Amino acid sequence: MATMGRVVAIVLLALLAISLIQSVQVSASEYQIESRQGRDGNGSLRSYQCPGRCSTRCSKVGHHHQTCMELCQKCCSKCLCVPPGTFGNKAMCSCYNNWKTREGGPKCP
Repeated sequence: MATMGRVVAIVLLALLAISLIQSVQVSASEYQIESRQGRDGNGSLRSYQCPGRCSTRCSKVGHHHQTCMELCQKCCSKCLCVPPGTFGNKAMCSCYNNWKTREGGPKCP
């Protein structure tokens, strides 16, 4: 019986160790993503981050909010980048900045 208890304890410790290792790996990869954002905005976002970033970007456009959100999320899903702030700063995301309409105007808000 004591041997069975030891086996269970060892298995539980092994599972705990594996869980801790995975947590450290996830934290390290999140840190790498955040540090990349500081150097290069292009491609540094994950698609699930687009709605939040676009909400900030489009927060001051008034009655064109829905149009801004649709365009911003389309741009973000392609470029994986949204410039910081509510206006300007497009140089931080060259893909977002350089995507143009057929008429040659900016595609992304």
